Amino acid sequence: MVKIEILDQKDTRSGFGAGLLELGRTNPNVVALCADLTGSLKMDAFKKEFPERFIQTGIAEANMIGMAAGLATGGKIPFTGTFANFSTGRVYDQIRQSVAYSGKNVKICASHAGVTLGEDGATHQILEDIGLMKMLPGMVVINPCDYNQTKAATIAIANYDGPVYLRFGRPKWPVFTAPDQKFEIGKAWHINSGNAVSIFCTGHLVWKAIKAGEILAEMGIEADIINIHTIKPLDKEAVLASVAKTGCAVTAEEHQMNGGLGDSICQLLALNNPKPVEMVAVNDSFGESGTPDELLVKYGLDTVNIVDAVKRVMARK
Repeated sequence: MVKIEILDQKDTRSGFGAGLLELGRTNPNVVALCADLTGSLKMDAFKKEFPERFIQTGIAEANMIGMAAGLATGGKIPFTGTFANFSTGRVYDQIRQSVAYSGKNVKICASHAGVTLGEDGATHQILEDIGLMKMLPGMVVINPCDYNQTKAATIAIANYDGPVYLRFGRPKWPVFTAPDQKFEIGKAWHINSGNAVSIFCTGHLVWKAIKAGEILAEMGIEADIINIHTIKPLDKEAVLASVAKTGCAVTAEEHQMNGGLGDSICQLLALNNPKPVEMVAVNDSFGESGTPDELLVKYGLDTVNIVDAVKRVMARK
């Protein structure tokens, strides 16, 4: 098992804020819109340095998406910011009609995704957003794993012409990817090579998968661990090559089992190389209030759950 070192502890939303600020300094077409959550989305620095390119829409998310579509029509590159729940569920009609249908160059940036939002509870947590967004034709869906990868992804999507959904979170989380990395949309990151089982992970659960890999290695099980930071377009070549080698797979995500990364992996394998799959995800349930760690444990999204899923899927080979 390749040893992955923790470089720092930072929230992924701060990676978005840092990436947005860097874009502001290098790309004059980048504009930012926020629905009354500037501090929570870490957009303060951009607002301070580029006030003429920042629009505070207030608690009017539908209007924000419409404004972003208009700005994109005028040649700007708008980045919208609010909680993931409000970035998707509240404005799905506007995204579908005004952004996705016409392929507008809008970057929908969503913080506080999943149960790790924590104490704010089910009304603010969303576990369905990946499914909602990946079903929209032409929508790119990205779910980075740490601060550095979120910053790199934020910068990368400005150079992509088309609609993007960028998902990140609230809690401080281990930083373990390179600060100078080049982010490639649709290109998975192969973390560890192994022949026993494929583990496809995304977002906060990449770190949990790495820790699970260490436990499995002590048991003599070498896992092929792959960070699927881009859920759509999926790196089909990387997924199929891994499963051809291992013969079984586990998916791990902070999202509903229905509609998430696991669904995408299963569909790909069913059409090309059917193999046993176990999914570590929320099983048809809303979240609740609690600390991020407590909720990950309660909803079966912890390291031990990935290890147990590996044991189950290997028994099915």
